[in-house]
Amino acid sequence: MTPASEAAPAPASVPGVRAPRRAPLAWAAAGIVALAASVAVAVTIGPADIGVADVWSVIAAHLGAGTTAGEVSPIRDGIVWDLRLPRTLLAAVCGAGLAVCGAVLQSLLRNPLADPFVLGVSSGASTGAVLVVVLGVGGGALSVPGGAFIGAVCSFALVLLLSHSLGGTTDRVVLAGVAAMQLFSALTSFVIMTAADAETTRGVLFWLLGSLGGAGWSDVWTTAAVLALVLAVCLGHARTLDAFAFGRDAAAALGVQVARTRLVLLCATALLTAALVASAGAIGFVGLVLPHAVRALTGPGHARLLPVCALAGAVFLVWVDTLARTVLAPQEVPVGVVTSLIGVPAFVLVLYRGRRTR
Repeated sequence: MTPASEAAPAPASVPGVRAPRRAPLAWAAAGIVALAASVAVAVTIGPADIGVADVWSVIAAHLGAGTTAGEVSPIRDGIVWDLRLPRTLLAAVCGAGLAVCGAVLQSLLRNPLADPFVLGVSSGASTGAVLVVVLGVGGGALSVPGGAFIGAVCSFALVLLLSHSLGGTTDRVVLAGVAAMQLFSALTSFVIMTAADAETTRGVLFWLLGSLGGAGWSDVWTTAAVLALVLAVCLGHARTLDAFAFGRDAAAALGVQVARTRLVLLCATALLTAALVASAGAIGFVGLVLPHAVRALTGPGHARLLPVCALAGAVFLVWVDTLARTVLAPQEVPVGVVTSLIGVPAFVLVLYRGRRTR
């Protein structure tokens, strides 16, 4: 005990070891700059000839800090403000939210394969959206995002009920999530196969694979507000999440109210995931891969990990969405397809790097 406790502070005097404490601040600053630049540049990419200066002029004009008269035409103003900017910002919010949820769930469930969809939320959202689009549930009063959100909440409620009845341990939560995922996926497939025509089926499948094409400012503000709330809750439990890394018993020994904290964080991540899926569909691999990559930069401490995860996820999905809408233009590729194509080799690389460090 004594040699270990005396040896622990020694590396702090080595310059190479002090870096991890300062590095997160540097990474966060770099992430903010990269995000601002990415949004500004991504908005300019497309068939219309728009420059970064035009983007800033439009934003300044709509914020009351300038005017577009004589600088940007009304058509370009509409392209930037009504089409590209809300889509790009929604991509940033979704990327940030998925990465944060993935980081929290991987620590909370002590499962490196956990991602925002492990709780069955995306499958429930898909079922809710399909019921609205195909069967007209809600009689026109319920929108697709509204149906998706209700479906996600129902799925998560089922997961909570199953996991609680099975003992409430982390492995039971995961198994309950898998059961709910399979159930709602089967319901979605059944409804599509029995009641949808070819055109509706194509549109539904495109949405299920992740699409930011219909993004509007209401989607941006709603998801951003939910992200801010959930991120604040998760950052407030950063030390608790660090304790969970040592196991349930160790966290309880440190004074953590395990059951209550787990419920709060599960509900928070499920709420955020539901809001993101309702706005953009199921976008996979962001919440699975990015937390592992960011941990290699910041270390496991969640006070540092979560903000950098949010910035990395935002920058990543901004460029993925830009690629998805331009690589086969005028045809658009579902965002979830691109994230999977990028995420699979990236995840394999992370696994190999983790194996080398052992």
